[in-house]
Amino acid sequence: MDAVSQHSLIARIKACVQLMRPANVLTAVADILAGVAVSGLTVELADRGNGWFFIPELGKISFLVLSSASLYAGGVVLNDFFDAELDKKERPERPIPSGLVPRTVAFFLGVVLLSIGIQVAAFVSLISVGVAVGVALLIAAYNGLSKHHSVFGPLNMGLCRGGNLLLGISAVPYAMQRFWFIAFIPVIYIAAITMISRGEVKGSTSGSLRIAGWLYALTIMFILSLSAIPFFHLRLSLPYLVLFAGVIFSRLKRAQSSRQPADIRSAVKAGVLALILMDAAIAAGFSGWDYGLLIVLLLPLSVLIAKNFAVT
Repeated sequence: MDAVSQHSLIARIKACVQLMRPANVLTAVADILAGVAVSGLTVELADRGNGWFFIPELGKISFLVLSSASLYAGGVVLNDFFDAELDKKERPERPIPSGLVPRTVAFFLGVVLLSIGIQVAAFVSLISVGVAVGVALLIAAYNGLSKHHSVFGPLNMGLCRGGNLLLGISAVPYAMQRFWFIAFIPVIYIAAITMISRGEVKGSTSGSLRIAGWLYALTIMFILSLSAIPFFHLRLSLPYLVLFAGVIFSRLKRAQSSRQPADIRSAVKAGVLALILMDAAIAAGFSGWDYGLLIVLLLPLSVLIAKNFAVT
């Protein structure tokens, strides 16, 4: 293989990785870790005095992380597959319209990743595989049907994230019955980000940004309301929650002032990466500030990856 061919192959591999949005995948991992905290598994392990690197349950958590990462990556690959024609006009630098990744390859990659996500969940429990199938169906519905609908698009995307959090909670199946409603937190939050993202190319209206702001506020209020649950300790969650609010509202305020595509994209990028902080706030309340810190450590890694691979 000559130098030119080798360079071309590397460029194509990098383009395939770009399709999977690796920086964003870490936010899906954070969802799983937060869901595991909600399930009570981490508290149970702490009570038993088991170290994290020597517990049988680490295998279960690892399968859920891999399942979530595969589902998320498959979803965003198919997102670019369905948006290929639109991206030719609006985002020609993306892997498919630029010609680096053929549409057929993108479709195959997306389907394979979704299949892996479902199959890996089967190693955890029947409930986990059921949740994974539900998430995969929601991903297909979003990409194929609801994406460009002003109401159902953001709602569908939010349900995908809510399902991902439930996938983490399924680490302890009976916990699903007790804490299923917590999945509405990412539903509300992702709906807000999806609304903001509509202005990434042509700018946004003040109305959509204002609604997104209210949805952000509702997300924070929902997390605060978890203090009504005996197992949730707000004082442990609060530092992460304050940091989360500071990040998302500062970027949203800038976007509201200018309504320019560059600031909109910045707000979307901050909103996506701040999912890690939101998950840390939820997890810390259930499992302690140190577990929340473990999730926060994903943020600098995600930011570092985002410097080389686009988030939107």
